Amino acid sequence: MNLTHIEHIGIAVKNLDEAIKYYENVLGLKCYAVEEVHEQKVKTAFFKVGQTKIELLESTDPEGPIGKYIEKKGQGIHHIAFHVDDLPNALKEAEEKGIQLINNEPKKGAENLDIAFLHPKSTFGVLTEFCENPKN
Repeated sequence: MNLTHIEHIGIAVKNLDEAIKYYENVLGLKCYAVEEVHEQKVKTAFFKVGQTKIELLESTDPEGPIGKYIEKKGQGIHHIAFHVDDLPNALKEAEEKGIQLINNEPKKGAENLDIAFLHPKSTFGVLTEFCENPKN
């Protein structure tokens, strides 16, 4: 498995517009994209800090993953995402090393990335996402 860089840090928020104002007005960052990912029941906003992105996540459905997360744990860091060169192979390798997968196959995420998650029960409590640019 080849992790090339931290792709982004996902942060669950109740109100995307309010959170965007904080990141722009207090931290001085610029939101460069807002996108809804219907499959994930989430609306996202992205900021860049150096080569790393911050992804704000607002649930569009209380029964979606972010809605359930906020209900259970509140707002805050939701996951860390690593970019990988070969997502299917990275998942296979992680599973062979005893890591529980949430997603056995890649799926579409924000910014048209192929994504898959590793279960936090086998990653020391950290929801871990692998991301890859889609192959053309």
